[in-house]
Amino acid sequence: MRPPTRTAARTLRAALVLAVTAGLAVAVPTTAQGQGPAEATGAVSTAPAAATGGTAVAEKPYRGWSSWSLQTTSYPGVNPRGNYSFLTESNVNRQTDALASKLKRFGYEYVNIDAGWWRGWDWTPEFDAYARQRPDTERFPSGMKAVADRIHGKGLKAGIYLPVGLEKEAYGEGEPRIWNTDDCTTRDIVHGDLRTTNGWDSSYKIDFSKPCAQKYIDSQARLIADWGYDFLKLDGVGPGSFKSGDNYDNRADVAAWQQAIKNTGRPIHLEISWSLDIDYAEDWQATSNGWRVDTDVECYCNTLVSWENSVEDRWRDTPGWTRYAGPGGWNDLDAINVGSAAMSGLTKAERQSYMTLWAIAKSPLYSGDDLTQLDDYGLSLMTNRDVLEINQRPGRPAKPVTSVGDEQVWASGNPDGSYTVALFNQGDSPSPVTADWQALGFTGQASVRDVWNRESLGRHKDGITQAVPAHGSRLFTVTPQGAELRTTGYEAESPDNVLTGSAAVAGCDECSGARKVGNLYTGSTLRFTDVVVGKAGRYLVKVAYTSRDPRPVGVSANGKAPVATAFPATGGWSAVDSISVPVTLKAGSNTVTFDSGDGYAPDIDRIDVPRL
Repeated sequence: MRPPTRTAARTLRAALVLAVTAGLAVAVPTTAQGQGPAEATGAVSTAPAAATGGTAVAEKPYRGWSSWSLQTTSYPGVNPRGNYSFLTESNVNRQTDALASKLKRFGYEYVNIDAGWWRGWDWTPEFDAYARQRPDTERFPSGMKAVADRIHGKGLKAGIYLPVGLEKEAYGEGEPRIWNTDDCTTRDIVHGDLRTTNGWDSSYKIDFSKPCAQKYIDSQARLIADWGYDFLKLDGVGPGSFKSGDNYDNRADVAAWQQAIKNTGRPIHLEISWSLDIDYAEDWQATSNGWRVDTDVECYCNTLVSWENSVEDRWRDTPGWTRYAGPGGWNDLDAINVGSAAMSGLTKAERQSYMTLWAIAKSPLYSGDDLTQLDDYGLSLMTNRDVLEINQRPGRPAKPVTSVGDEQVWASGNPDGSYTVALFNQGDSPSPVTADWQALGFTGQASVRDVWNRESLGRHKDGITQAVPAHGSRLFTVTPQGAELRTTGYEAESPDNVLTGSAAVAGCDECSGARKVGNLYTGSTLRFTDVVVGKAGRYLVKVAYTSRDPRPVGVSANGKAPVATAFPATGGWSAVDSISVPVTLKAGSNTVTFDSGDGYAPDIDRIDVPRL
């Protein structure tokens, strides 16, 4: 269940959209984009477009700035004309200048204009004769092309935003003609019953079985390409955005946008939002360059974010997506609002943890801060070259390797044989956190370097334990100097094991032996009956498992009381991942039991027990 504070913010957002649809003069966080009267056909931007076949779009996670966080805050003076009034040409220009002077040399290059650029102060939208969004002349008096040209003039890239579907106000009784067609109108691109779509039901669902539908998307893509934009955030996309059902299945929309962008000949990064359904991750991979894995990070309060609503939830919601990230498409954790103590609403420890997770998860790093008011600590977080290099380095994103109570250790292997290792304390008081080399797959000595502080911590045997403040973190590069860990594997489906309650063997193509044990719920157990070790001690048993969502399971040895252990999501019930669990074993034969307790546990594939 989502925390009430997040639900409240989401409900407010939906209510505002519905109020605007009903004709009330309130500001709403929907999105769209458009053109000025003089830009109806979209003159080609004077900024040189990247050549087709040049640097691949989203080869690495992008870095930059986005307007949305500042648009949502009630921080004094940021939105002086009411909700979302921060978004103006002059404010975008100021953030562009600040990005160019402070962050460009650190790889931050995108200036992304979010929702509302085609809406007036009362959120009334504007459209051209072809049902395409047109910029509000009070917010953007120079038009969107001029803004993009100015961004390019600073050596940066320009981003823009649209909601998925045909906005209701653009329908115009079905009469507006689709640009560059003779016989297509808005009536010819939607369903006859005018069913709605997107996360706010603010658009009519486009019917892509109709030939005119793709032409409308082509016309929108042509417009933003001719304006010179390099990035498009397509928002309210489903399945996801807290909606389900056929109305909210926008996979065809995203595919149409992918094709339309290709047709323009201009490389445009396509980012889809928000809180996408992981069951369709392979579709998002195939048709976009990035996808939001969670709801808005903003708190919709008098700061930009708060720890509880909803920065901390990324530790829970990100792991299942890890397998889907890579060159061409990345898991988007949303904006990094770490640049200002006053506006962020976070402690120093929380700001560092925020930046640490985004970096090791290889999320895009785009600030939502007022870049003209960064404090020294915030700027140091955003410009630590070693941390930025971790974010950009080839390889898989980090994922949890141990999770005990509020203490988590995340890690990823690096091309040079070292490991990126992050220690997190999710608790409300300081606590020691241990990274055990067994969980990384080796034993013995390793050299440890503190990444944030840029100093060597020398050699450590078996692991490293550090005191971590509440909601805090440490970030290390660990270079093994010991031996590879040897293990003995035990299959969950072995006939030697004991299953109780509803537990049963099931097929699993990705699992070892193509089988696993599932249906572990309401008191069901899986007991490995003959786990043999050479000497007594504490072992980090590596558990391979599948789970669509995070689930706890009680783990015990030799009949002792089970210890509840949090298992992160793996990406689906057919997707196998692993986490290491501490278990105390005696010399000789042991039993290791997984107990669902009164809840629902993950499915278990196998365990691998170290040979120490």
